[in-house]
Amino acid sequence: MTENKINNEAVKNYFTKLQTDIINAVEIVDGKNFLVDSWQRSEGGGGTTCILENGNIFERAGIGFSNVIGSQLPKSATDAHPEIADSKWEATGVSLVFHPKNPFIPTVHMNVRFFVAKKNNKYVWWFGGGMDLTPYYGFDEDAIHFHKTIQAALKPFGEDLYPEFKKNCDKYFFLNHRNEPRGIGGIFFDDFNMHDFNFSFDFTKEVGNTFLKAYLPILQKRRNHTYTNREKEFQQYRRGRYVEFNLLQDRGTLFGIQSKGRVESILMSMPPSVKWEYDYSPEKGSKEEELYSKFLIVKDWA
Repeated sequence: MTENKINNEAVKNYFTKLQTDIINAVEIVDGKNFLVDSWQRSEGGGGTTCILENGNIFERAGIGFSNVIGSQLPKSATDAHPEIADSKWEATGVSLVFHPKNPFIPTVHMNVRFFVAKKNNKYVWWFGGGMDLTPYYGFDEDAIHFHKTIQAALKPFGEDLYPEFKKNCDKYFFLNHRNEPRGIGGIFFDDFNMHDFNFSFDFTKEVGNTFLKAYLPILQKRRNHTYTNREKEFQQYRRGRYVEFNLLQDRGTLFGIQSKGRVESILMSMPPSVKWEYDYSPEKGSKEEELYSKFLIVKDWA
């Protein structure tokens, strides 16, 4: 792949605009503004981390843009791509995790990223990303809306992409040590360089542009749902699974830490409050049990 077929500047411009567009939409919904924290990385590059905490809707909402440059790939990258070890590389992306106050609004994650490495005057590049939904109390119509919206967005690029990337998501966001999914999934893709740069970039842009369409209607539907302390406690218990996945399995977290990234930005995805309860099991016939039996399973929601 030659350099003139890769438009890194266009990727950076789109990703920064995507971050701004999502921030503007969320600020309107929540009524509180994000804190904007720009930073530089000593080895090269930098980014902007935007955080909203103690909002009207969100306990914490974090969305970060980063463009980082390096000369030595971390192990998390070379394990999958040993052919580009000791290569100069550049990684650009937008990543977000939104943790709502109301237990009936699901937590959501989305990211899109672009990676390019140069070795022996040859470029190796790919896109990656996806989005997934983590409810605490499940609603069929929410799961169906989320998946159908993504499915419709991906369809013009190929009928097989949504089922393939949904399967990837179900496999990736699975807590191996708990033997359970993190949520109801979505899509996940990596090493994506189908056809050519423009096709792959257009596909990734469609994923980014679909996020608000997939999530905001669910948020608006559940934002005024009344809840009790019991439901808040269950939300905090289930948030523990989010922490476990991020610290034990998430490739993005591992890449960021191993590449000596900015820890505050890497760990912005963590929920602000969480609890662990020894040997918890939900009450028979409860809504909490329904989450496990009906939603934390692999299912064709679309």
